[in-house]
Amino acid sequence: MRDGLRQIFGSLRSRNYRLFFFGQLVSYVGEWMQIMAEAWLLLRLTHNGAAVGATFAFRFAPVLLFGLWGGVIADRFDRRGLLVITQSASGVLAIALWLLVLTDSAAVWSVYAIAVGLGLVTVVDHPAHNAFVEEMVGPDQMPNAVALNSATLNSARITGPAIAALVIARFGVAWVFFANAISFIAVVVSLVVMRRSELLPVHRSAEPPRVREGLRYAWGIREMRPTIVVLGVVGTLVWNFPTFTTLLAERTFHGGAGLAGLLMAVLGVGTVIGALTAAHRASTSARLVLFSAIALGVAMLLTATAPNEPLVIASLVPTGALAVFFGALANSHMQALSHQSFRGRVMSMYSLLGLGSTVIGGPLVGWISQEWSPRTAIGVAGVSTTAIALLFAVLTARHQNGERAAFDREFERRVDAPDFAVAGDLDYPTPTLDDEVRGLRPID
Repeated sequence: MRDGLRQIFGSLRSRNYRLFFFGQLVSYVGEWMQIMAEAWLLLRLTHNGAAVGATFAFRFAPVLLFGLWGGVIADRFDRRGLLVITQSASGVLAIALWLLVLTDSAAVWSVYAIAVGLGLVTVVDHPAHNAFVEEMVGPDQMPNAVALNSATLNSARITGPAIAALVIARFGVAWVFFANAISFIAVVVSLVVMRRSELLPVHRSAEPPRVREGLRYAWGIREMRPTIVVLGVVGTLVWNFPTFTTLLAERTFHGGAGLAGLLMAVLGVGTVIGALTAAHRASTSARLVLFSAIALGVAMLLTATAPNEPLVIASLVPTGALAVFFGALANSHMQALSHQSFRGRVMSMYSLLGLGSTVIGGPLVGWISQEWSPRTAIGVAGVSTTAIALLFAVLTARHQNGERAAFDREFERRVDAPDFAVAGDLDYPTPTLDDEVRGLRPID
């Protein structure tokens, strides 16, 4: 058991990463507390599910529009310095929202305006944050650190709103925004006190990085393509848990913030399971990413069709676990396959697909919940995720079988040739280990 724990938390042996990990843990939870509180505040102001979904649209619209350029900035400038700036800016915006709510000055437009401001910060913050990981721990511990980092981010998606709902029920919505503002102090301090001499140097090209170059590079890695597409579907339809739980609590079970907090807390139990499982894995693959997406889709369908409140609550445990597990695997897979010089732009695609796609999915999920029911919205997310992941799983299997068959035919041809020794020149297709897939040269 002790060896297993060492494997799960191996990258925490790095002092710099240990500081960063705990600072980000606090900050991420605060960030998603605020997102939940924004949704609840707007529901009270408008009594409209579509308006709640629109909160996420405004929050992540800048990521959709400008996210890829955020990756360019992360590949161009010092990532540690960028993170100090973005985290400080986020804290200032949280203070502004706290003061508006505390003085009863908050209006729908002001909540949306601050959400847009936070989205602009996220444009740079997320790719810089993800790309900064290897600088702290080195290439050997990078997969473990990526998994822990992804687990922290995706866990905060669930545990943050759960804590927010409890704070709203006990103290009021304003103090969620204050708590979020305070949370940014932790990560800023962790960045400032890092030992710069222990950070790995990053080779940056003399030529300015370009968005088109990054897109062509990422799509050129064949094994990354299914992850990119499925991530877009999950980000659009599934990762809307604050909207799902808020509307389930009010519209389906006729409860309040306390019930919404309970639903998110149960999801949080699953989050812990999914996070630890993802961190325990030393590597990942496109096949595992697809299988985890299929399982996530099935879990969403179970939640949508559960006949009563207790069964819905119970179904949220595997849903939370698989949501975090898939997110961690997808993030780790994309980072492991990409070269350090392209890491910021590749991770800006992760941010765009996982967060920016909420611009479309947030209002859509809110509208479906408003016109039909929250169960219907959850079911649509489950069916879509399962279908697209199954499709790519079949296509990937066929492609790999075709490569193996081609190899076998060529091997037999060379065996029958007069000089059998040339058969030893053949390389059996192993795309996960090939240098092209590792990011040194995109596949044609």
